Amino acid sequence: MKSLLLSQGRVVDPSQKLDAVADVLLVDGRVAAVGKDAATRAPADTERLDVAGKVVCPGLIDLHVHLREPGQNLKETIATGTAAAAHGGFTSVVCMPNTAPAIDNPSTVAWIRDRALERAVVNVFVAGAISKGIAGEELATIGSLKKAGVVAITDDGHCIQNHELMRRALEYATMLDLPVMDHCQDYSLVTDGVMHEGFYSTMLGLRGWPSEGEEMIVARNILLAERTGARVHCQHLSAADSVRLIREAKRRGVPVSAEACPHHFTLTDAAVAGSEVFWRADGKGLLPGVKAGAALPAWPGYDTNFKMNPPLRTARDREAILEGIADGTIEILASDHAPHCNYEKEVEFDYAPFGITGLETELALALMQLHHWGRMPLTDVIARFTTGPARLLKLAGKGALAAGADADVTVFDPDAEWVFTREATASRSQNSPFYGWPLRGRPLATIVAGKIVWHDPTLDAKGNHPSS
Repeated sequence: MKSLLLSQGRVVDPSQKLDAVADVLLVDGRVAAVGKDAATRAPADTERLDVAGKVVCPGLIDLHVHLREPGQNLKETIATGTAAAAHGGFTSVVCMPNTAPAIDNPSTVAWIRDRALERAVVNVFVAGAISKGIAGEELATIGSLKKAGVVAITDDGHCIQNHELMRRALEYATMLDLPVMDHCQDYSLVTDGVMHEGFYSTMLGLRGWPSEGEEMIVARNILLAERTGARVHCQHLSAADSVRLIREAKRRGVPVSAEACPHHFTLTDAAVAGSEVFWRADGKGLLPGVKAGAALPAWPGYDTNFKMNPPLRTARDREAILEGIADGTIEILASDHAPHCNYEKEVEFDYAPFGITGLETELALALMQLHHWGRMPLTDVIARFTTGPARLLKLAGKGALAAGADADVTVFDPDAEWVFTREATASRSQNSPFYGWPLRGRPLATIVAGKIVWHDPTLDAKGNHPSS
């Protein structure tokens, strides 16, 4: 019997409305006890970890991650991607199906699950494709994907433009009790845009991508969800009116949900023009609570690490996303971790691929923008990473620290100040815009099935850290 006792941490479990100093006992991959009797119930050979003054919460879940296997191993692998997840405090990830080949059949699902058992350090759940080859022309065998173990379907990275095909997909998904996650992008409006259409795209001479290109598909999804009763989840919202549409639909009882990514509620399209036109970290800007005089690193205009899909938008859009998270319109936070090789990003802005890495910085950025600015209590921020995704995907045993739940736990210090560096990243790729940023809030230990799969060396200070 293997057991681990986390002693005297601030236990925050939104699923139980728990926020108190307590012990947590993990035995044989399950939560055995939380509270005063946890220490007394611990077996004699229990390993102990003193987490006094630290936050202990259910293992964080990221439902939007690109692990790139199979077929794109130069960008990321299941081993390196899950290592980055562990460094970021995440115990579970959902991998997207836009791989090579696409995850549109049971054999590919089985390959990924077997590979994850061999090489992943965190739980890997699989999302299957809506359409064959993610081409948007013919439905994938959704029933077979469900039997193979997918937790959702999506054509992420692409968007089905044929509304009739999308309707049929939702009808099948309803029968199979699968959520449909959609990358909302109207190709006829977006065309070949590479950044948000507005002042900065005009100033920089880059092709614009109007926010209506997202909002049109969000509206489509709401109408189809209302008609079919399907659970539709709109991925990585970036536009103010997308938030408004979701808010109004949820008030009517439409089964829609949405997620937001830290880059969309931290950055704006001004970043593409360079640091001279971007906020500085002066205590009143984007980085609350960092030491006086701390500054963002300088970066040039046209930096392709600020190129993502959907693109960074205006300050108005950014504020709307933050408001949507705070009022519960947006129930889930995710990274859209999208690794690319350096040589792919080191080209002209027009030709660089969309996407950035995000697993290792998303907790800190969420804490800074939402908790440290006073927009949300800590328990609500944690809920966006735990109960929100666990509820949408119906992940039994995840997102909670109740007795009998899976022993997936995240320990973090919400006030720790640190700087994200290229040397410290666990991902195979380095296409992040946040290198050199002073951040506040840091994961300290990631525990999966009762085993510490990653820990910050500072936890060794008292000499009582169990070997991992």
